[in-house]
Amino acid sequence: MKKMTLIFIILFVGGMTAEAQWEQTNCPNTSRVTCIATSGSNVFAGFQDDGIYVSTDNGETWHEANNGLTNYCLRDIAISGPNIFAATPGSGVFLSTDNGDHWTAINDGITNDYATSVIASSPYICVGTNGGGVFNSSDNGSSWIAGNQGLTNLNVSCLGLVGYNCFAGTYDGGVFVFDYGQSNTWLEVNNGLTNNCIYSLVSDGTNIYAGTQGGGVFKSSDLGAHWNAVNSGLTFNYITSLSMGTSDLFAGTNGEGVFRLSNAETNWSGINDGLTALDIYSLDISETYLYAGTNADGVWKLDLSEITKSDSEISKDEISVSPNPASDIITFNISESNSELTLNLYNTTGVLVRTETINQNHNRINISDLSSGIFILELKSDEFVATKKLVIQR
Repeated sequence: MKKMTLIFIILFVGGMTAEAQWEQTNCPNTSRVTCIATSGSNVFAGFQDDGIYVSTDNGETWHEANNGLTNYCLRDIAISGPNIFAATPGSGVFLSTDNGDHWTAINDGITNDYATSVIASSPYICVGTNGGGVFNSSDNGSSWIAGNQGLTNLNVSCLGLVGYNCFAGTYDGGVFVFDYGQSNTWLEVNNGLTNNCIYSLVSDGTNIYAGTQGGGVFKSSDLGAHWNAVNSGLTFNYITSLSMGTSDLFAGTNGEGVFRLSNAETNWSGINDGLTALDIYSLDISETYLYAGTNADGVWKLDLSEITKSDSEISKDEISVSPNPASDIITFNISESNSELTLNLYNTTGVLVRTETINQNHNRINISDLSSGIFILELKSDEFVATKKLVIQR
């Protein structure tokens, strides 16, 4: 296979992945999907104003499941065994024990019914509210008590768990963690956070990740004592939702679709092939699919096996860039099978600073106008997306 001449030794840092194909599910409601929760082949989708729809066959067929709900505006859904909890703004929390066929309000002790988030590990349930802080239940929601000691911001947007440590994200006050066994109070843990507007929290069992509105994604490996931004390759920093798979972290954005961060990689990559709606408001992952709730196009799903398959099928040596570090000119080595690519160059804050089309006849890019620093090169074709770290040094 004919290749262009390499001028310098290459440094390949990012992964190369063929984009798997999203497909729109048959959910009859296509309004804003504010929350998704899965259990086996069961999928629960909560909507902005239209209640809950349920699928029992991985999103193939759906039915409306609002019997007993007095508020059709959903904010969050949590599943623990046979118990399904739904948080609504204005009517508090509802419980279903029959897969959503019937719902019952369970608000005894909740003094603020603007519920925004719920997490469950039966019989323990925790609900976050906008203005009332956090309420806890140890009997599957039969009774609640406020648990706000030390919580200086009561506008709770999301909740997360690392072991028995409960985290609360707020709309404008960052993150708090409940200190079980020590002071038995909430502690503010914002060291390293550069954006305190938290929209999503998720854990892999050890680390906690926070999705922010404008600051991208932050990671803490010490229960929130320190946070570090993990935004390399993330081209849009307004994060609406996070979901954790076995080895991958997924982020939904309200403007540029879904991104994936694999444990084997250091850079995010967009996974939007076939996804025609890029305003994502919710994500959740089952054993077989990643589900995305959109603003106006209902629920979509992505086969997780296609992502794994894509990772193993693409060679990491098909494209190279040199020199790296570079000062003024970078040259790409492109095979005939990749005759035309879109080049996107981002700085570390995710801002797009350059877009060009490159091919065998146009494989040299002048970067002398860019300042020294670390940048992310994103190369796209119809078959894959590749990311590389580029260091500009003068």
